[in-house]
Amino acid sequence: MNGKEWTIRRFDPRFDLDQVVSLNRIFLPENYHRSFFLENFRRWPDGFWVAEIDGRVVGYIMCRVEPKYTRRETLMAGHVLSIAVHRGYRRRGIGTSLMKRAEEGLLRSGGIDLMFLEVRISNAPAIKMYRKMGYEVLGTIPGYYSDGEDAYLMYKLLSEGVSRGAVEEAFAGRVRKGILHSHPG
Repeated sequence: MNGKEWTIRRFDPRFDLDQVVSLNRIFLPENYHRSFFLENFRRWPDGFWVAEIDGRVVGYIMCRVEPKYTRRETLMAGHVLSIAVHRGYRRRGIGTSLMKRAEEGLLRSGGIDLMFLEVRISNAPAIKMYRKMGYEVLGTIPGYYSDGEDAYLMYKLLSEGVSRGAVEEAFAGRVRKGILHSHPG
């Protein structure tokens, strides 16, 4: 998947690990150890993509697949663990392209039923992008981030046989409904 000036391609740890770790450390307050990136790529390569411009990684997305249980079924959920785009390259569609590629990759390889993610309630640009892509707020996770900020748990159904009720049941222990802060509509 290519934009006007960027290419989305699968993460390659031989060439991309240092740049991805750097993006994570510079642009996100929650940082991961190098081994976390490598283990997620090893287990879910179809959920780990980078955006490249002129040989430089300017964004990445890292996802994994997790089972989520209800009384009647097991839902396979793609979890967006981390996504970052270099500040100088935002608002160009790179984040949306990374999200789409990860969704497509996990659908093709894992047969997932839905995608979900956590996002800071103060991150209005990201919330707006996710909403445009069809993600909905399921509820709030109080104090989710290390600095105490709440997160929204957002999800997008990818399987016709799954209902919002099943998603609510699967995530009931993680979110509080009714604690929605004001956010972009």
